[in-house]
Amino acid sequence: MPAPASPRLVALDGLSQIIGEGRMLSEITSDPVWQDLTPAERATAQRLITETLRYLGRADHLLTPHLQRQPPLRVMNLLRMATVELNTGGAAHGVVNEAVKLAGRNKKTAPMKGLVNAVLRRVTEQEPEAWADAPDTLLPKWLRPKLAKAWSKPVVAQIERAHAVPPPVDLSVKSDAAGWAEKLEGTLLPTGSVRLSARGQLSALPGFETGDWWVQDAAAALPVQLLGDVAGKRVLDICAAPGGKTMQLAAKGADVTALDISEARMVRLTENLTRTGLPAATVVADALTYDDGLFDAVLLDAPCSATGTIRRHPDLPYIKSQTGIDDLVNLQRAMLTRAVQHLKPHGTLVYCTCSLLREEGEDQIKWLLSQTDAVEVQKPVAPGLDPDWISPEGGVRLRPDYWADSGGMDGFYMAVLQRKADPAPE
Repeated sequence: MPAPASPRLVALDGLSQIIGEGRMLSEITSDPVWQDLTPAERATAQRLITETLRYLGRADHLLTPHLQRQPPLRVMNLLRMATVELNTGGAAHGVVNEAVKLAGRNKKTAPMKGLVNAVLRRVTEQEPEAWADAPDTLLPKWLRPKLAKAWSKPVVAQIERAHAVPPPVDLSVKSDAAGWAEKLEGTLLPTGSVRLSARGQLSALPGFETGDWWVQDAAAALPVQLLGDVAGKRVLDICAAPGGKTMQLAAKGADVTALDISEARMVRLTENLTRTGLPAATVVADALTYDDGLFDAVLLDAPCSATGTIRRHPDLPYIKSQTGIDDLVNLQRAMLTRAVQHLKPHGTLVYCTCSLLREEGEDQIKWLLSQTDAVEVQKPVAPGLDPDWISPEGGVRLRPDYWADSGGMDGFYMAVLQRKADPAPE
């Protein structure tokens, strides 16, 4: 009988699938081998993968001087994972021994056990400053030049530095954000989110079982704030799953219709609504063909490259590429056009994407205004909104390096548009 899979072995397999095959971490964790692990072991395996991807640049920098040539990918990933462990609190003897054992469990890598042992022992002899001074993991080659053109190379370096910091956990609360910040020993952010100061099992915290809060990055919580007072208004939340913005809207007293094309994702949204006890109508349908009359407000969180969430999902650079961006841009334009058609006269539309790319953000608003005079950009107003975040066309541009001293935020773009009154008939 083969030995049962360990968290390190499962993590090593996962790393090779992400870097070598372009599989998503969320997809990999659904594989049968992951289900054989205990919850604690699954968490360990996922942490090993995430941290190795986050610190890949530093690990490679430390390993390169000890390698005459780069070994096969699986061995390189084993060295990377062990190097990250060694520099993030792992006990040197145990980490090195486990890495050598892992090399020996595979016929192709077993001949390199000596190499693994020798290289990692040299890594353990390096000064602690070597890790701290090592370069951050660079953004992918297809993305980095785009962002440098948009903001400059120094800004890109700031974003990469922000990606090297494990992101905090932010919460949106039904009410009394200040009270919950105190109760959970967190921080009340200027925009109204609660940022936790310590990591742990979220489901064990006060307020989880009673549905008083839900996890939502502070940047992702801002689009709903831009809609202003929605109490009693009929609001359509397009691409609503998993439901963070739907719950915000419901907590503010809106009559919400949550629309999403994915039945599986809508199941999760329904579960979230059930836990929090918040009401919303849920519809599984294509936003381009859905029709249920006009709404006072529409929130469109459009499908996008998700490049603004790399700090939370460091596997994204290995599964995303320039291929497909044009298709996403065209889909966003079609959804924007349809979202405008859902609005009552004087109704408000907030368009947002968790993307760092201007073609998915600023450029889309410019395009929409060139196509129709039915809407106009409104000045964004929300608690804690920094004037420096407002972009030239009137939208809000958020970047991972904002709030760097307090944990950063996801990259996001959002804009507020109002539908003009329909012209009077002649």
